[in-house]
Amino acid sequence: MMPLDAKIYVAGHRGMVGSAIVRELQRQGYTNIITRTHAELDLCRQADVERFFAEERPEYVFLAAAKVGGIIANSNALADFMYENMMLEMNVIHAAWRNGCRKLEFLGSSCIYPRMAPQPMKEDCLLTSALEPTNEAYALAKISGLKYCEYLNRQYGTDYISVMPTNLYGPNDNYHPEHSHVLPALIRRFHEAKVSGAPSVTCWGDGSPLREFLYVDDLANLCVFLMNNYSGNETVNAGTGKEVTIKQLTEMVAKVVGYEGEILWDTTRPNGTPRKLLDVSKTRALGWHYTVELADGIALAYADFLNNPIRAER
Repeated sequence: MMPLDAKIYVAGHRGMVGSAIVRELQRQGYTNIITRTHAELDLCRQADVERFFAEERPEYVFLAAAKVGGIIANSNALADFMYENMMLEMNVIHAAWRNGCRKLEFLGSSCIYPRMAPQPMKEDCLLTSALEPTNEAYALAKISGLKYCEYLNRQYGTDYISVMPTNLYGPNDNYHPEHSHVLPALIRRFHEAKVSGAPSVTCWGDGSPLREFLYVDDLANLCVFLMNNYSGNETVNAGTGKEVTIKQLTEMVAKVVGYEGEILWDTTRPNGTPRKLLDVSKTRALGWHYTVELADGIALAYADFLNNPIRAER
């Protein structure tokens, strides 16, 4: 268990996941949380990261920093996604090991699993077949990070763990019209359509893909829980075990936002992976379960969108 006064570094504390982890740590009474903005510490610069760890020597690290985006962003910037994610994660993990970090938790993504993996996806299906081409670069970077944690454990006896969340949403999400993930993108699109009085909204694909969504504060609770209760080389899936079609999701978002126009589908656009459902039997066996249902979470996310106009412009 992490002592309440332990020195804890949360990398990526301004992002959706990192900020949720900071909130959860504070809620549980942790008092010595270290953060750095990108301007203060560029995690892609190895020398700067090594200097930071040598000076601060955090005992525990939550590695939530990442370059993230939706289908368009991943497809258009493959090299950037691979380079930046591999550099920052390797720098942080390596510096943590060199400076005696007691435990590190690496945050990945369910996109690490094969495109046609058996559903629901178990942790051991990793690297069993080809990845989804639209986010292959990001997935390869995340696989490298989790494997580096595993190899440090095996070679040096560290206690570094990896968590692979399903699709996330909630406070401090990215609502950029081109670079966001599906749920925040839908929130912005339906909100703008409602405000402008647009008679219809066109969505990508045919609405058939199945997706799972986890409210980010639930993930943060799980992250702290795992830091205190789990050790092992195999990654841990973070999800709800429930799924909806993209069509069902769009209808839920439209209802929450209050948009009453027509929803159209552009089938010339890609669907992405047909189905992505995580097997969450490991977290259930450990005694953890999510608390926020999707409809309630969408309402909370929309309220956050409305209350943070600067965030909505990203």
